[in-house]
Amino acid sequence: MHLQIKQADIGYNKTLISNASAELKLGDVCLLIGNNGVGKTTLIKSILHQIPLLSGQILINGQQVKKLSVKEIAEHIAVVFSKSVVPQHYTVEDLISLGKYIYYPFYFELKPEDRKEVSHIIDELELKQYQHIPLKNLSDGNLQKAFIGRAITQNSSIIILDEPTTHLDEKNKIIILKTLRKLAKEQNKLILFSSHDWRLAKEFADKIWYVKDTQLHSGIVEDILLQHDELTNISLFQMSESFIPPHISAPQIYKEMLYSLLQKNFQKDLSSLHFEFQNNFWVIAKDNAEQQCGSFEEIINYITNFH
Repeated sequence: MHLQIKQADIGYNKTLISNASAELKLGDVCLLIGNNGVGKTTLIKSILHQIPLLSGQILINGQQVKKLSVKEIAEHIAVVFSKSVVPQHYTVEDLISLGKYIYYPFYFELKPEDRKEVSHIIDELELKQYQHIPLKNLSDGNLQKAFIGRAITQNSSIIILDEPTTHLDEKNKIIILKTLRKLAKEQNKLILFSSHDWRLAKEFADKIWYVKDTQLHSGIVEDILLQHDELTNISLFQMSESFIPPHISAPQIYKEMLYSLLQKNFQKDLSSLHFEFQNNFWVIAKDNAEQQCGSFEEIINYITNFH
């Protein structure tokens, strides 16, 4: 696992998150959720070793973060906080180019391949028309996209974003989240982002870290949602037109979660499969064979290995 939390007590003078254990691998997109004040930002700062753990360990690629230098942590992790200092006279291109700073001396000239990469990221984030505009003249939404662009340009294996969609309208929110998921899957990045909107998980995340009552609940999105009633009382699920689903026999909420899981993880025809939810287990039938799965994680592993 690339990012591991082991029996960690997280907080300042008092423990906000107790005995936390969780792990993420490269390619994962994880949504960190929880009410205000439960310790989401404190957890992010602990991963960055900006706040020391009260006990336990956090490891990146097998190394304890407390033993890494600031430069080494920056090489592993790119981060975007919800409140960032805005360099007033920088343009969008200037800010996104700063992601290369950790690889060069302070005064540096971008190589041609770096400039090409920066230009590509500007296009991906639909910021081309603002490329040479000073940051002070941007809307909150486009400014946030520019900071996210800087994090992407850093080319770190982990990207952590604290409330990245707070100031974005629906269109730009979708652009950002699709870009982050594409990065995770195509470039094998680990993406961890916090949000108050847990419903985003059903569309864009593989895993959830849910902070509740000083505990960190972690796992596959659909498993965690079904374990907590307060997370399943609003629907934000849309079926992709290109997705060819299997036949599913299950209560509506379980059917919805399974559609969500399969659509995110499998871009292929699953119509030959039949899923039935029986006695808290999923029975998957194909031709004359059946497989029983007790969790959504088991379903992913089963389909990945045989289909």
